Amino acid sequence: MLRIKGSIGDWPVDLTVEMDDADWARLAQNLPAAAAAPVADAAPAPAAGAPVDQLWLAAQDLLRRSGSSEGPQLLDELAALAGSSGAAKGLLVRLRHSPKVKIDVREGVQVFNWVKE
Repeated sequence: MLRIKGSIGDWPVDLTVEMDDADWARLAQNLPAAAAAPVADAAPAPAAGAPVDQLWLAAQDLLRRSGSSEGPQLLDELAALAGSSGAAKGLLVRLRHSPKVKIDVREGVQVFNWVKE
């Protein structure tokens, strides 16, 4: 789920968009080629356009294995995994909105926790 809050002129906006993994994958496919290039360099491409899905699975596995990670540390690990800070930020947003992830705030720092299945 993605929540957008703000305003358009004087009009308040509070919009909630529900997206599943397939929606996120389609969104990622529409990114400019320059933004997608580091992802392609990060790992060999499996068949049928799966690099985006493989990267997403790897990001989930990274957090699952650690169990818990502070946001800044997780962002650095995702950047190493994805090959760019832009791709890492996208993965971090996906993790933030995943039902498999719970976020706590400790001393002003977001802590990403993997929800045991």
